[in-house]
Amino acid sequence: DSEGRKLCKKVKVDPSSKTAGFEILHYKDGTFHTEYNRPATLKSMVAFLKDPTGAPLWEENPEAKDVVHIETEKDFKKLLKREEKPILMMFYAPWCGVCKRMQPIFQQAATETKGKYVLAGMNVHPAEFDGLKQEFDVKGYPTFCYFEKGKFLHHYENYGATAKDIADWLKNPQPPQPKTPEVPWAESDSAVFHLTDESFDTFLQQHSSVLLMFYAPWCGHCKKMKPEYDEAAEILNREADSPGVLAAVDATIHKSVAERFKISGFPTVKYFEKGEEKYTLPQLRTKDKIIEWLQNPQAPPPPEQSWEEKPSSVSHLGAEDFREALKKKKHALVMFYAPWCPHCKNAVPHFITAAETFKEDRKIVYAAVDCTKGQNHELCKQEGVEGYPTFSYYNYGKFSEKYNGERGEAGFTGFMRSLRGRDQEKVGKRKEEL
Repeated sequence: DSEGRKLCKKVKVDPSSKTAGFEILHYKDGTFHTEYNRPATLKSMVAFLKDPTGAPLWEENPEAKDVVHIETEKDFKKLLKREEKPILMMFYAPWCGVCKRMQPIFQQAATETKGKYVLAGMNVHPAEFDGLKQEFDVKGYPTFCYFEKGKFLHHYENYGATAKDIADWLKNPQPPQPKTPEVPWAESDSAVFHLTDESFDTFLQQHSSVLLMFYAPWCGHCKKMKPEYDEAAEILNREADSPGVLAAVDATIHKSVAERFKISGFPTVKYFEKGEEKYTLPQLRTKDKIIEWLQNPQAPPPPEQSWEEKPSSVSHLGAEDFREALKKKKHALVMFYAPWCPHCKNAVPHFITAAETFKEDRKIVYAAVDCTKGQNHELCKQEGVEGYPTFSYYNYGKFSEKYNGERGEAGFTGFMRSLRGRDQEKVGKRKEEL
């Protein structure tokens, strides 16, 4: 009718031009959000409405046709009961970065092993599957479980696998090799004095010159520094006329001391003189530098201003605001980085220039996440960051693709211009249709 035609013209749609004869638009908070371009099925629409910025259903990917997609616990139990062939089950969450990276590999493995094995996938993130997760020890995503004749036998834990790796493992499935438990540093044969919340103040009163390393057991840079620190302690802590002693605090256990000195990153090295904190020394990372510095303690050079502290058009995000901020932007190029990373340092000025180029465009953002800060560590893990820098493109908060182009100004701006070009083509096409 005429009212319908007026409305279609107002919102710039022409259903008659579409193959299916209709067009679906999503509105949020009274304004247009995005065009619905997923399958017109009840299941897909419900999933979209629950999370409009989330990933499409895995089963909608035509390349995942050989993966058996399980929706309910009842369907899962039925599969285990009826299927004669061995089953490799991938329990996943739609938002998980590692899952997104592994899904194409899992799909390929499903196609290559079709007829001999069943590769199945199930989104178990909703709370209704908590019992299932507990039963099969699903503590993170993805978790792979191998079944024969309905019985769970092994976990598969190669998260860097290729499709061939999965296919080869299925020919001779073996349980994961038991991990040798790591001896806590404080319990190892080390000359370093390991302090606790209780012993900290007394130790500083008893030693007039102390170099102290705050660390976390999971921290890669701490692990790299430990042998150097141990070797320096072997010399300094055993000499009668030593210029100082070396001590360490596990900040994940002895939180009171860590909070007192506002420790936010690892390792953090501080120097104490006569019980008082004097310097923070980020430059001391090797045995020779530690010994040399303690023999003549000097104030460190002024710290270089962090990227976040420097004014620029790059939006610096963290775990607390990452998803909300990206949901508002049609095109977001995010740089996941570590401040110490040389490749990151090289890319930063070019990334800043690109952000400056598009600063007036409200639909575009160039954002950065420091993966070494607090909860950002877990965020970067979820987003599939395995090295620095990692560049990821998001569309209204939804991960779309990794950016692997040139890491210069031309590459960063060219990528965004191509996205804007596609937008303009769509607008032009709609105008022609009208």
